[in-house]
Amino acid sequence: MDTRPPLPPFTLETAVQKIRLAEDGWNSRDPARIVLAYSPDTVWRNRAEFPRGRAEAQALLERKWARELDYRLIKELWAFGGNRIAVRFAYEWHDDAGNWFRSHGNENWAFNEQGLMTHRHASINDQPIKFEDRKFHWPLGRRPDDHPGLTALGL
Repeated sequence: MDTRPPLPPFTLETAVQKIRLAEDGWNSRDPARIVLAYSPDTVWRNRAEFPRGRAEAQALLERKWARELDYRLIKELWAFGGNRIAVRFAYEWHDDAGNWFRSHGNENWAFNEQGLMTHRHASINDQPIKFEDRKFHWPLGRRPDDHPGLTALGL
């Protein structure tokens, strides 16, 4: 089986690294690539959907980015221990009618010994925002290293 460093048990440094790798993956908006960071039998709770396995997770991500356009995400460490990491996040996107949103949430992650995520439990709330109230302005893709994180943005 493939490994996905950093591997548990996590330290502060490796937990932060794991989170940034996840953020970068999701900002690629490439479902086929993203699901490779998850175990083949991964279990998710994402809003009201409960995908099981990589194929269902990939289908969820494909539906997500067909609806959530110009998606930009920031993740931040909340807590960690052993093989688990808790994350808070926010992302901005718009629908096909041009309505902008900032989605806020929390995720709880569990990893196997190979560093693949076996469980992802996400709670997400969508906040309508005006175009001029957006805070995530980098070009689509990876967030630049010098772009502020959630705390620095007051989120």
